[in-house]
Amino acid sequence: MDVERLKARAAEISERERGRLLERTPRSKELYERAVKVLPKGVASNFQAGDPYPVYLDHGRGPRVWDVDGNEYVDFHGGFGVNVVGHAHPKIVEAIRKVADQGIHFAVTTPLTVQLAEAICERFGVDQVRLVNSGTEATMDALRVARAATGKDRVVKMEGSYHGHHDALLFSVVPEADTLGVRYSVGGEAADTTGSAYTTQPTSRGIPRSMWQDTIIVPFNDAQAVEDLFREHADEIAALILEPVMMNIGIVVPKPGYLQALRDLCDRSGVVLLFDEVKCGGTIAYGGAIERFGVKPHLACWAKAIGGGSVIGAFGGDASIMEWVTKGAAQQGTFNGNPLSAAAGLAALTQVLTRDAYEHLGKLGTLLAEGCQRAIDETGIPAHTVDLGAKGCVSYRKEPLTNYRDFLETIPELFYASFTWMVNRGVFMTPGDEEQWTISVQHTEEDIARYVDAFAGFTQELVR
Repeated sequence: MDVERLKARAAEISERERGRLLERTPRSKELYERAVKVLPKGVASNFQAGDPYPVYLDHGRGPRVWDVDGNEYVDFHGGFGVNVVGHAHPKIVEAIRKVADQGIHFAVTTPLTVQLAEAICERFGVDQVRLVNSGTEATMDALRVARAATGKDRVVKMEGSYHGHHDALLFSVVPEADTLGVRYSVGGEAADTTGSAYTTQPTSRGIPRSMWQDTIIVPFNDAQAVEDLFREHADEIAALILEPVMMNIGIVVPKPGYLQALRDLCDRSGVVLLFDEVKCGGTIAYGGAIERFGVKPHLACWAKAIGGGSVIGAFGGDASIMEWVTKGAAQQGTFNGNPLSAAAGLAALTQVLTRDAYEHLGKLGTLLAEGCQRAIDETGIPAHTVDLGAKGCVSYRKEPLTNYRDFLETIPELFYASFTWMVNRGVFMTPGDEEQWTISVQHTEEDIARYVDAFAGFTQELVR
């Protein structure tokens, strides 16, 4: 298929659909003009920005959301993966209201905090956890604890992977890479003699230059690169952090045996294996990647889905490593384990996101992925789908991705045309080509059909 012709067609669709979106969202425009005076880009987080402005939401219920103009959408954005419980789930609302009547903050551990910690440990098979307030806090604290436990400083991360916005891990990351003009930059200063591992400039301004050598980059799905690096530098490396399913470039699943190979290498080398399950924990299986792939790390991090829509994060793992928070590894937070988040999280994990719920999510996920794949096959566009429980995506490359460099071969113009097309047809989506859909327990087969029908219309329009 002629890719340049597809890009040109995508540009035509984008231009037309953009005009339609602007006509449908005058109040979002008005709110943007007000917001941009007090919020950079008119939003509370760079991920929320839009061109020329974002669609501002007013409320949500079940699997649907409504914007400030009153437009209704089926929500597949899911708050970047938070809302696997859907919106205003009765059990979550009840739990929050009960706590709100009894006091919403103490900065003291409550019985709910303990119950939630017990639920997380049981669900993901870890010894101990600490509760925090976001995925960024979880990976930041876990990395500090790993350094304390090993007495070493350097960290290894995967090329193109995002682990939050703290300084140590803002290297080789998609967010902000376009702004800085480094999206397609792979490589840097070789970190070992083979050259597969490297250090590089950060993908954010404001990172001290003194930190640039402490974070080492390796390709995902390449255990040999890690083995080569460890052979020369294991005595300097505290932790290897990765998303066991890479979810910052669409979805990239680990090759068979890859995660176990990393666990074995870390065990032999005295390196902490750290799973970032902020996105996949609570979405791809009842017990996250640890259950789905059968490999247990030394430490893991969670957030998003485990909170039932509330502000939350957690990290935990082996007691022999977690004990370092009692030996001088700083780990604090005024809002850690607060009653509101603990109540919502406990209700989500014990009452809503049950094992039966994952059967429902899996069924809907397969319907959605298969429906989108049929549309792709019928039109022959260069794309593929990934089906992984409550998570899935369409990536605009014919072959499945194995790493970040494969992602750089996708055609982002097709995604951005599809985004506006889908929003205009009542399907609310994440705004970046690196993101995924999220299905909630409140979605129905009719909701899935709405997505599939809209996407099929887009693919047909693309090849006209």
